[in-house]
Amino acid sequence: MIGAKSVAAWILATIAVGSLIAAAQVQTEVPPPVHGAKPVTVEHVKIHGAALEGNLEGDAVDRDVLVFLPPSYVKEPSRRYPVIYALHCYFIGAEQWSHEIHVPQTIEGAFAQGIKEMIVVLPDSKTLHNGSMYSSSVTTGDFEKFIARDLVAYVDAHYRTIPDRASRGLAGHSMGGYGTTRIGMKHPDVFGSLYVMSPCCLSARTSINPELAKALETVKAPEDSDKLGFFPRATLASAAAWSPDPKNPPLYLDLPTKDRQTQTDVLAKWAANAPLAFIDQYISNLREYRAISIDVGDQDGLKADTAKLHDILDNYGIKHGFEIYQGTHTSRVADRFQNHVMPFFSQNLCFQKSCR
Repeated sequence: MIGAKSVAAWILATIAVGSLIAAAQVQTEVPPPVHGAKPVTVEHVKIHGAALEGNLEGDAVDRDVLVFLPPSYVKEPSRRYPVIYALHCYFIGAEQWSHEIHVPQTIEGAFAQGIKEMIVVLPDSKTLHNGSMYSSSVTTGDFEKFIARDLVAYVDAHYRTIPDRASRGLAGHSMGGYGTTRIGMKHPDVFGSLYVMSPCCLSARTSINPELAKALETVKAPEDSDKLGFFPRATLASAAAWSPDPKNPPLYLDLPTKDRQTQTDVLAKWAANAPLAFIDQYISNLREYRAISIDVGDQDGLKADTAKLHDILDNYGIKHGFEIYQGTHTSRVADRFQNHVMPFFSQNLCFQKSCR
């Protein structure tokens, strides 16, 4: 039978926490403009994702990406820069998230307050069900490899970067925090510093709520997902990422329930994608990072799991920063980005051509 502990409650606690993303954007506090801030250059590019080719959902292989170039980029043509890759949360894409973290204003403000100049990249990982979970799946495509390989390779080839792991930072919020945790554990050869913001989906869950199961079983075709509420659609996104099934058209995924019965083998696959479950396998990788920082709001439903991530790193003696600040899941995201994330990378990325 379907258990009492629900995946719906998990998604509520780990992805949205209190409101839909659209409402969350309204609630985000914006830091005041910094006097004398110089404008950055914003470029909208499309990057081909070889890792996404042949995905069964038909999600775009050529992805929209926002690139923010620092004020000195044009004036100093021989200068090279570190890069921050910043991953958006569930339900919105890179363009929408740029409004939530209020770039370019917050990037310009950070530079005006004295942090070192760098390139900031926001890739779009929105899919049919509104989020890739930055995972590897035949259904959505391998977004993990897209971020760590295709995206980085394109940026290094088309911009004056310092093409060294010590000069690359990875950050993200909510689903993007999950992606930062997941990709960071597996790719210390690509990135040198990590900033994890209010990460979702860290812990494994074992059952699903009956009402959610009922809603999901009404989905017979991809377009049916448009009629679903936030949480059922987020469950479809999770299933597409973590329990893909190439022999189960038209959605090409397996749900945690079938005929209202829990599918324990499917939930086992979900558990295998929970960072708190697999982190012990990647401790040696995490030790390779120059710096790691984690934050979460004191009114954020993700606080408990985020604290567990901190505790595990602490138990293994992995040096890192951890802060519980005053705020909800979304209320301080723009402020955190300008006044904490950007300074963190200014302090910890390598700004020299030789970073050994």
